Amino acid sequence: MSCCAADAAAAARPVNAAVSREELLLASRDLGDGVRQVDLAVPEMHCADCIRKIERGLAAVPGVTYARVNLSTRRASVKWSGEAPPLIETLEGLGYAAHLFDMGAEEGDPQLAFLLRALAVAGFSSMNIMLLSVSVWSGADPGTRQAFHWISALLALPALVYSGQVFFRSAWSALRHGRSNMDVPISIGVLLAFGISVYDTYQNGPHAYFDAATSLLFFLLIGRVLDHMMREKARKAVSGLVRLAPRGATVLREDGSRDYLPVGEIEPGMALMVAAGDRVPVDGTVASGASELDCSVVTGESMPQPVGAGSELKAGMLNLTGGLTMVATARSENSFLAEMVRLMEVAEGGKARYRQLADRAAQLYSPVIHATALLTFIGWLAMTGDWHRSIGIAIAVLIITCPCALGLAVPIVQVVAARRLFENGIMVKDGSAMERMAEIDTVAFDKTGTLTLGRLRLEAGGAIDPAAAAIAASLAATSNHPVSRAIAARYGAGAAGLHFTRLAEIPGQGIEAEADGAVYRLGRADWALGAAGRPGEGTVLSRDGQALAAFAFRDDLRPEAREAVADLRQQGIATLILSGDQPPAVAAVARDLGIGDYAASVLPAEKLARVTALAAAGHKTLMVGDGLNDAPVLAAAHVSMAPATAADIGRNAADFVFLRAGLGAVPLALAVSREAGRLIQQNFGLAILYNLIALPIAIAGFVTPLIASLAMSLSSIVVVANALRLKAGREDRRKASRSPALPAAQADTRAIPAGSR
Repeated sequence: MSCCAADAAAAARPVNAAVSREELLLASRDLGDGVRQVDLAVPEMHCADCIRKIERGLAAVPGVTYARVNLSTRRASVKWSGEAPPLIETLEGLGYAAHLFDMGAEEGDPQLAFLLRALAVAGFSSMNIMLLSVSVWSGADPGTRQAFHWISALLALPALVYSGQVFFRSAWSALRHGRSNMDVPISIGVLLAFGISVYDTYQNGPHAYFDAATSLLFFLLIGRVLDHMMREKARKAVSGLVRLAPRGATVLREDGSRDYLPVGEIEPGMALMVAAGDRVPVDGTVASGASELDCSVVTGESMPQPVGAGSELKAGMLNLTGGLTMVATARSENSFLAEMVRLMEVAEGGKARYRQLADRAAQLYSPVIHATALLTFIGWLAMTGDWHRSIGIAIAVLIITCPCALGLAVPIVQVVAARRLFENGIMVKDGSAMERMAEIDTVAFDKTGTLTLGRLRLEAGGAIDPAAAAIAASLAATSNHPVSRAIAARYGAGAAGLHFTRLAEIPGQGIEAEADGAVYRLGRADWALGAAGRPGEGTVLSRDGQALAAFAFRDDLRPEAREAVADLRQQGIATLILSGDQPPAVAAVARDLGIGDYAASVLPAEKLARVTALAAAGHKTLMVGDGLNDAPVLAAAHVSMAPATAADIGRNAADFVFLRAGLGAVPLALAVSREAGRLIQQNFGLAILYNLIALPIAIAGFVTPLIASLAMSLSSIVVVANALRLKAGREDRRKASRSPALPAAQADTRAIPAGSR
């Protein structure tokens, strides 16, 4: 159901401080050639109609060359040349309060809290008034009827004053700025129904329509709350990504002093200190030091990567083991993380939704119903001369054609489908995701953590001398490296019978120790064996450069990976793999799953380019990934999915999150989404059919406002009942139920090349 700028953000809306042209200029970024850009927060926009009005209004401002709105983050990006334009004033003139956008600010959601309170008040009032109305309908004596009508008026007043704000503020804002929306006839109908009910009660009339006014508010608010809750989910992805950036960094001055500067003040060429456990603040290169980094924000792979002098660093990488000195090569706004945020925001725009269809229908609703109700009033007044009856019939027209069923058609199905999916271990992050899921023809998988579980385990094959295994376990127990943890988990604490006199972990290489005059090394083959070893040969235990044992590791395929891919293929859906891992590992997984189309060693921008190219070719792609690096492509894909084990940013950017280990969640989500799409279309048909039947009857004067309210409520109940028919099929439930919440022993396994250790 359509909403507009003035939907009540709170019972008492905070007033934003005015932003001067100078402040706007200071907050903007210089893009070169005299072009500047600024981001504005517009917290009161809620729908496609809001986007259109804001973008058109800002684009009409002299000097503005570009205006784009992101509904998820409620953010408007504007570019201009010349003097700073009156952007805030323009938005206020359109009816939208605005202020400078702060990427680091944590904005709450007062509107949802207010909507829930308004829904509770309307529900309480309407239910109690309905109880009183039963006695009136049953033929109460005039004195009792009159008392119940006045009690009903008192009960309706809180709903009208408090809950009605959602629609009254919206309608008033639209009228004040010379336009109309669907909340205008709703407000008129509610106020007229309440007003004529008070008049009839005062005149001791037999009928009052307080139940019509309050139940109308109640059902309308249900749809608005559901819609708001679905839309709010998408805002978390970008804010979560922004939190990866540190607030500042330690700058090393030429005279040896150290200063802590906010990340926004770091300039290219500055020397920075990055301690173990800190994230890299901006893009740069390592000047000195050696360490291992968690590069999952870039590559999506959880294996730590060794870095040394000259290595390239990207903002957001996590330094794990050793201190580094780096030289910044970019400002924070031009860093890798900032680019990730921009990629996500650009990708989030323009996704097709059934909601847009409902919004377009709602745009037609307001002028058509206004004209119909007015003509009905004039016609009946001309025929009968009875203004009371004429206005009652006009109110009935306004109420009976209220788009409650239309407003509930989409969100109620989305909520029911979301519950069905959750019962099978799948969470839906965005209601429109099911609409897009039903349209896919291609599925792109990440590898590590998606097709596989992303957990290294020591390969069972190959005999290892128990004494060597005990030494390796003793060394591995001193490290938190994934390879070390795998060795320690396999061989326990180890009883090497050796007393190590010196033990150190060399970042990016391995663990070195001395015992009985011999040097033991557990780590990269080319480091542990010296010239005899070659990079990529895996993890080796050596004594004085001689190999004692070699360890191979494997990663487990997710349960049902083969079945899920086969199921998708049978439905005519193409599958491919886009991974940042090395080609041999990706090729092995693709071969096991029978996927012929795969790409290895791809960066986030390359994944995004591949999915964008598929979209340009007319394909609608589901992206299934788990890494921080997958966030932009998850947002750019037609629809996206991530496992619960994914990084926070991956989960927030995804439309679906599956909680169980099995990949059977992918075809299950597809099946439920397609069924939800069919039910949404049926609900649209039912809503349209209802209005085609109800409108002529109301115009003919055969219904009172009360009957109109009941008919409107009945249409909503029919739509809800139709949505409740949605069930996951028996086969889908069987697939979901056999997948454990955690990786199980029956998971398929595949040997992969060992990592750097």
